[in-house]
Amino acid sequence: MELPSQEMMQDTVSPIDGSVFVSRPLADEQQVLACVEQGTLAYKGPENSWKETKLCERKDLCKKAIEQLLSHKDEIASELSWMMGRPIRYGAGELAGVAERSDYMIEVCEKALADITLEERSGFTRYIKRESLGVVLVIAPWNYPFLTAINAIIPALLAGNCVILKHSAQTPLCAERLYQAFTDAGLPQGVFQYLHMDHDNTAKLIANEQINYVAFTGSVFGGEMVEKAAVGRFIGVGLELGGKDPAYVREDADIDSAVETLVDGAFFNSGQSCCGIERIYLHHSIYDEFVAKAVALTEQYQLGRSDESNTTLGPLVRTSAADFVRQQIDDAVAQGAIAHIDESLFPMSQSGTPYLAPQILTQVDHTMKVMTQESFGPVVGIMKVMDDDEAVALMNDSDFGLTASIFTQDIDLGITLGEQLQTGTFFLNRCDYLDPALAWTGVKQSGRGCTLSQLGFDQLTRPKSFHIKHG
Repeated sequence: MELPSQEMMQDTVSPIDGSVFVSRPLADEQQVLACVEQGTLAYKGPENSWKETKLCERKDLCKKAIEQLLSHKDEIASELSWMMGRPIRYGAGELAGVAERSDYMIEVCEKALADITLEERSGFTRYIKRESLGVVLVIAPWNYPFLTAINAIIPALLAGNCVILKHSAQTPLCAERLYQAFTDAGLPQGVFQYLHMDHDNTAKLIANEQINYVAFTGSVFGGEMVEKAAVGRFIGVGLELGGKDPAYVREDADIDSAVETLVDGAFFNSGQSCCGIERIYLHHSIYDEFVAKAVALTEQYQLGRSDESNTTLGPLVRTSAADFVRQQIDDAVAQGAIAHIDESLFPMSQSGTPYLAPQILTQVDHTMKVMTQESFGPVVGIMKVMDDDEAVALMNDSDFGLTASIFTQDIDLGITLGEQLQTGTFFLNRCDYLDPALAWTGVKQSGRGCTLSQLGFDQLTRPKSFHIKHG
């Protein structure tokens, strides 16, 4: 839904140079209500309602929308670099992920949304239908602005729901790009809309009786606010929140592969990934070798403006985020940690800016915030452990549980250890990747609910049982 000019404006400050990259008017309460009414009308009808639209038509429109979005990948890569600081060389990668996830969800939706038929019982017919919910509110973050949004948008639409997207103030153009893609694909008016809103109107929208589900991705604090706004409504609320994701490298692991994988897992997107690697535990026998190789690889990163093609590490999203990580590093060093990366190797890294050198810390422990508090930046702490039991205990010693990784050539033992970990996703010999066929979920403060996989459709539908007696 396109909005006319408003008095209240939202400015997106680029981390590249501190300039205002884009300004957008914020919707007022009347516009928010009008958006909800339009979504409800599109869902229910009275004519051509989205919930009654054939699944094959919904699939076709979603396919066309993704094709439209991908046709603008070069412009989108540039917009992402300016809005949230990801190096432009990696911009197309997120859209490739959008295509992969969307294709999978479109492929499996017929099976995921099919009726559940029960065994025959004389004189009775019994089955369970999956019904759409209504209007779904998707609240998306800035760090992976298309991927996180599409995780909920595509299955919501395929299931017969209408969608309102509220995107981060840091990435408003992503909402507009998605809206334009669905509009160009021919989606009926009101089925997919977006709103630029402040926190107050977002809370009021969540409390609106015509919102039937909320899919939120963001911070633990943000998740708490969403839950408070939805109190007493008895609607589903999906929460994908923070992470402090650990990895353990056993003595039998392929060290070179583990180093390459985990350094990338720690520093890609400047560490601003929910499932990025923030803690590494090393068996004592391979500790020195791993640390030396990880430091050498990290020193090869090129910190710079995200709109320059040679940059492999861009600025953090804002100076306050960089300062938060700097303080974690300083506190850890003051407590005895050793910082292995010489910041002078990264001239762009300067206090008072969002540009921050990557950092590897050793001699850390769980009394330090850098090992327990989500960093969301380019820093990783490395600890030496004596055995598997110590590693598992430390990996579980966290308020979060999004993903966890183990590196070993003993697959069976690795799986056994993985079963002991308190996590939503367990990786063996890899990290920091979302397979769309697997459920994306978390435990503890990493959230509640599930996206992706066939199970992701369960969050966006309700079961309705049919019990028919014959004769």
